[in-house]
Amino acid sequence: MKFGYTIVYVPDVAATIDFYGRAFGLPAKFVHDAGDYGELETGETTLAFVADTLASDNLPAGYQRSDPSALPFGIELTFVTDDVPAAVARAVAAGASLVSEPKTKPWGQIVAYVRAAEGTLVELCTPVGG
Repeated sequence: MKFGYTIVYVPDVAATIDFYGRAFGLPAKFVHDAGDYGELETGETTLAFVADTLASDNLPAGYQRSDPSALPFGIELTFVTDDVPAAVARAVAAGASLVSEPKTKPWGQIVAYVRAAEGTLVELCTPVGG
């Protein structure tokens, strides 16, 4: 078995794909013609977005929608970069909300946090040991 996908339910797949492209430099890999599913070019593991409208099919008992005005979920997406301050500036310029300025951790990694436009918590960091 291997880890295959991270899927985030969002109100607008096309807008989310556009935002992640502008904010994090991740190009679209695939967007379904119906506009309710899309994937980004992220490497071996796929980051995908599914419209909230499809969530009722997948999760008939309901789920907690991401809300940028509420506290973030206890999960984050992490993007690794050699220049965290520049990545933060790009994300904020694209509409992300700054959560935590870049800080150097005791193990030497530089880490910052932003909230994506749809409310997902995103960590921007240097490689561990980098």
